[in-house]
Amino acid sequence: MDSSEREIFYYLKTWGKEFVSGKEVCRRAGTKKQYNDNNDWAKPILQSMTERGILESDALGRYRLKPVAKKHGAGRWVSPEIEKILKEKGVDVEIQGDETGADEHYEQL
Repeated sequence: MDSSEREIFYYLKTWGKEFVSGKEVCRRAGTKKQYNDNNDWAKPILQSMTERGILESDALGRYRLKPVAKKHGAGRWVSPEIEKILKEKGVDVEIQGDETGADEHYEQL
């Protein structure tokens, strides 16, 4: 990743699983000078990062880091209600789901 991609990556990493609009990324990920020179500076970079599989976008044109799926069999799926009941009984439940991966995972893409 180059420096612009890295700025976008670390900005989106702070948002976790939430989608962020492209305009907001342009405004907040870089410097004020970069935004004042070209207020759509990040959009081509966001598109290329999406094509490479680092980011994913929704129908509204918002972006987030693409979650890394856990390996099959790493845990069991548990509904929120059952998880609550088990935690009340003192049983530790590992929930299987998508999470953002380590930085090294995204460097390889």
